[in-house]
Amino acid sequence: MKVTAIDSCVLTVPTPKPMALQYPQHKLVVAEIATDQGIRGLGYSLVFGGGGAEAVHAYLEARLKPALIGEDPIYVEYLWEKMFRVDMGMKKQGVAAYALSALDIGLWDITGKALGRPLYKVWGAMRHRIACYGSGGWAKYSLDDLVREAEKYAAFGCKYYKMKIHDPDPKVNRARVEAVKRAVGPGVRLMVDVNQRLDVLGNMRQAAELEHLDLVWYEEPVLADDFKACEEVARSINIPVATGENNYTRYEFRELIERKAARYLMPDVCRANGFSETLKIGHLAAAHGVAVSPHVVHEISLHIVGALANGFLVEFMDWAPPDLFAELPECKGGRFRIPDRPGHGMSLARGAIDKYRTS
Repeated sequence: MKVTAIDSCVLTVPTPKPMALQYPQHKLVVAEIATDQGIRGLGYSLVFGGGGAEAVHAYLEARLKPALIGEDPIYVEYLWEKMFRVDMGMKKQGVAAYALSALDIGLWDITGKALGRPLYKVWGAMRHRIACYGSGGWAKYSLDDLVREAEKYAAFGCKYYKMKIHDPDPKVNRARVEAVKRAVGPGVRLMVDVNQRLDVLGNMRQAAELEHLDLVWYEEPVLADDFKACEEVARSINIPVATGENNYTRYEFRELIERKAARYLMPDVCRANGFSETLKIGHLAAAHGVAVSPHVVHEISLHIVGALANGFLVEFMDWAPPDLFAELPECKGGRFRIPDRPGHGMSLARGAIDKYRTS
């Protein structure tokens, strides 16, 4: 089998309220990989908020796409190494990592289809039903927006809900978290997300206001590049730290693990150089007793958690319009059943590219 063509584009997709208060749109960099045997693979990277998507698309087209044309798509590991070594002066982080991720996801989709198996079974299945947490709680939400969203996810059966704590006053954040906790009751545990906004001392002050709430985790407390500061926060607060959505390679995650900077790691398959690298990160974490809970794109992250003994939760962020994908996994009782379709099981809805394509 040979790769004969790769068609790529950027889709600009509006978000629903209340998410639109914070992010009116997201963008997908899509790559459809064609082969001489008629098997096609869909790869995509979700660019949250849309910033930089056109740069991701340009790098994919100009530098990575030529590395795959004429190659056997089943040789995923070989092709990952080939793409990772394109432009050795360009680290595979940020823009380059998003681009590589989209293509790696598409190659694995072809592989699963060629084998007639869903990817989590190709990789060695651990489970086929995956628990999730509802996610949102953005800073621009009113308190009513926040509570309604948390209650929506609780109605899906979610036992966990994650919200942002972005106010500069730690006591304001505490009041918002306490309001959500009162609304959802003891059956739903909460997580909070700092989104890299504080320094070590700021996190110590904020965490002290929240320790009584039995939070599952305290997410991304400092700049994602500052492993030492994350380590210091993890040592200094009494809430488990989660991080990793803005880290890109097993080497970065190795440092987080060795520093004991987090108890939960959150690689994003659309950022962390695709399924291939995310699986390596997951197995590395397993060797150190660290749980993995992938960041967003739950519809394909399900396969990662389904193949890892240390897989924990997927992040359920209900944002995609009904005409974007042909079929999304359905949340029932706070869990998703991994689709049994070959590959990753996702396809774009008919007409989605024509409707949402912007470049």
